[in-house]
Amino acid sequence: MRNIFGNTEGLKADPLRRLGNLYRRRVPKEFLITPDQAREIAGLSHDIGRQIGLLIDRTGKVFYVIVGDAAQIVIPDTPEHRTVPGRLKGLRCVHTHLKSEPLSSDDLTDLALLRLDMMAAVTLTETGGPDQIHIAHILPTGSPEEPCRVLKPIPPTELDIGFTARVRALEQELAHIRSLYTGKKGQERAVLVSVSTAPRREAEDSLDELKELARSGGLHVVDTVLQLRKKANPRFLMGRGKLQELNLLALQQGVSLLIFDQELNPSQIRSITDQTDLKVLDRTQLILDIFAQRAQTREGKLQVELAQLKYLLPRLVTKNTAMSRLTGGIGGRGPGETKLEINRRRVRDRINRLEKSLSGVLKQRKQQRAKRSKKGLPIISIIGYTNAGKSTLLNTLTDSEVLAESRLFATLDPSSRRLRFPRDLEVIITDTVGFIRDLPRDLMVAFRATLEELNSADLLLHVIDIGNPRFEEQIASVEQILSDLDLEGISVIRVLNKQDLLDAESVNTLQRIHGGIPVSATDRTSLLPLIEKMETEIGNRIPSP
Repeated sequence: MRNIFGNTEGLKADPLRRLGNLYRRRVPKEFLITPDQAREIAGLSHDIGRQIGLLIDRTGKVFYVIVGDAAQIVIPDTPEHRTVPGRLKGLRCVHTHLKSEPLSSDDLTDLALLRLDMMAAVTLTETGGPDQIHIAHILPTGSPEEPCRVLKPIPPTELDIGFTARVRALEQELAHIRSLYTGKKGQERAVLVSVSTAPRREAEDSLDELKELARSGGLHVVDTVLQLRKKANPRFLMGRGKLQELNLLALQQGVSLLIFDQELNPSQIRSITDQTDLKVLDRTQLILDIFAQRAQTREGKLQVELAQLKYLLPRLVTKNTAMSRLTGGIGGRGPGETKLEINRRRVRDRINRLEKSLSGVLKQRKQQRAKRSKKGLPIISIIGYTNAGKSTLLNTLTDSEVLAESRLFATLDPSSRRLRFPRDLEVIITDTVGFIRDLPRDLMVAFRATLEELNSADLLLHVIDIGNPRFEEQIASVEQILSDLDLEGISVIRVLNKQDLLDAESVNTLQRIHGGIPVSATDRTSLLPLIEKMETEIGNRIPSP
């Protein structure tokens, strides 16, 4: 039967017919429901011993009839009624309570999480008639302690509550509150969330980096939430109460996106999206989205799409709506601006085609390396943490104009230039994609064609941003990735970049502790010691004639 949600097993023909009849009449716009509908759901609920619920849209149409059990109903997902920032859902839920009890904590949680227009409970008399109607709505200026306003119970004869006017007033108040928070027009607004079992400092550093990633991806970060736990909740990472707080914050400040610092498994994505209409991403998908924005060459686009589809494939086991919220905007780039509920067979077919295309890229790169090898030109590859200054160093060394911006992953497609040393020694110097802590595995696999370029390098320049307070952790991350790529046998020169941000004594101390050569990548005169070191290293590797 159309739009009946829940377990109707065991119900006889008459109750099923009465459930179907609940669709017939529209609700007048100022009524919560009609008195006749209140009597019908109360009587039916009494007869079958189960809670009955109605989801009603703003035109007064009954959108869903929900059959629960004696204690609760489960509100179905409603993809036709997605919320937009600063707005309510456009649906109200009116359901029965078999006993004379007010709205439960679960009722109020669903109201806040799903952004319903209103939540109402019809209590029953002993004979199965409607007794009182308990009503609540979201409080636009609410707090985590009081997100909703519970109204005084009303009798079933007073259901003309000015419903439409009340909802309009609520949304006007929400719009006013949202207007107090600024952000660039068209920019998605996000809340960043970390639920960590790590020490506070480590968790805060990771969340700060997530904030940089979000801004690099073109997001407006409204707020960050850090929750330290001994053990993460296996379903939601955090508790439902905290998720309710986030939903209220999102509603009040026009947020459309939750980004988790931790990678979410398929079941967690499903559990969280079951509880909120917000778009949900994790750190991995944000990085993949940034890569999708930056990819310029055909090769780069192929690699990003492959990584995104490999990320998506295991998550297609979740319900379709969890993935549909990733369509468009942040997290929806790469495999086209199409629905991501594509079936698994099509995804696998596309992955196979991409891998074949990238195999062709690998062959081309091997041919290019063979040609360079014949010419006998040494190769120097610039590596380092993202935003450490690699592209700026390449530009200053070679008088080039490779894109260099102060944001994460400004460079995605590798760039190569020729560099001639004072002793008439010529080399090829290559800029590479930046590394990052916990670089997604699928991204490393997809970018193997790019990363394999490092295998042919005669020398690696490890650029380190010593002005970053987390540079030691960044060094460890880069060296771990080099180890994972089996590149530990290649000579490395540490380049301590951005020395101009520190005093001379601090720079000397860092050089003594970490080795390397201090430079300021924007100042060519500061690069002379580095150039001499590079020339010596390369000269030692070229056999004498």
